Amino acid sequence: MQLGIIGLGRMGGNIARRLMRAGHSTVVHDRNREAITTLEGEGAVGAHDLGALVQKLKAPRAVWVMLPAGDITEQTIAQLADLLEPGDAIIDGGNTFYKDDVRRAAELGKRGLHYLDVGTSGGVWGLDRGYCMMIGGEKEVFERLEPLFKALAPGVGDIPRTQGRSGEHERAEHGYIHAGPAGAGHYVKMVHNGIEYGLMQAYAEGFDLLRSKGGPELPQEQRFDLNVAEIAEVWRRGSVVTSWLLDLTADALVADPQLTEFSGSVSDSGEGRWTIDAAVEQAVPVPVLSSALFARFRSRQQQGTYGDKILSAMRLGFGGHVEKKKD
Repeated sequence: MQLGIIGLGRMGGNIARRLMRAGHSTVVHDRNREAITTLEGEGAVGAHDLGALVQKLKAPRAVWVMLPAGDITEQTIAQLADLLEPGDAIIDGGNTFYKDDVRRAAELGKRGLHYLDVGTSGGVWGLDRGYCMMIGGEKEVFERLEPLFKALAPGVGDIPRTQGRSGEHERAEHGYIHAGPAGAGHYVKMVHNGIEYGLMQAYAEGFDLLRSKGGPELPQEQRFDLNVAEIAEVWRRGSVVTSWLLDLTADALVADPQLTEFSGSVSDSGEGRWTIDAAVEQAVPVPVLSSALFARFRSRQQQGTYGDKILSAMRLGFGGHVEKKKD
């Protein structure tokens, strides 16, 4: 199949590469001409503006927008809507607020255009590991474009099958689902990111507690000089708290147990905040998720703790997120 891709940053460029590895063709655009040229050298068709990208796609077209949530995505989709034809589809794979998806789908539908929202998880590792995708929008359009999603997904791999599942492997087992109507994909991804905050905070606080066990606050006979890198490593093997986040923590700790390159100023995405807003709207108590978000606020106002540095190390590991300087 053929896909247009706008935004060739940490994830967009690798999405194009993974699709081309699977035999699909891509037409790519980015404000950075060098990013276009690089992918042209790997087999993509470059387009130096949106009009050229649309012209190089065959109807019914599909264009994946992989840009930061907010004005730039809004403006790009509006421009595309003026260039595309009825029957064409726009895919937003960024971290858009799900209510914006609902609005956009309705607006584009009046013009005969289709819209899919794809909550995409995989970060900078997606090229090789694949992307977990939670997809909202018209089911018929999803099914038409499903070969693209299947190529991007991790696949069944060697993960043991969940007890009770049988027969042919379903989409979820391949790493992607049709979550529901427009907005459902990004809603599921929003909650996913809220949970991610809570998991990361739990690891951060635990390792902070381990490291501080040798501190002067305790009586000498109660102090332990614990090797946090070794603890992270042993927990990766058979422990109930093993996870990819723990793997990334172990990588960071074996490289530098003191995490000296990090200040512990931890940013938060819109999705963490939106998750808490949704909890308020739905009257669902989420004390762990809200505390994890507030901990990030605190990290930017005060001296970062060792736990905050753990958070920064994890964010760099899975998403390439570099700490922003404190205000």
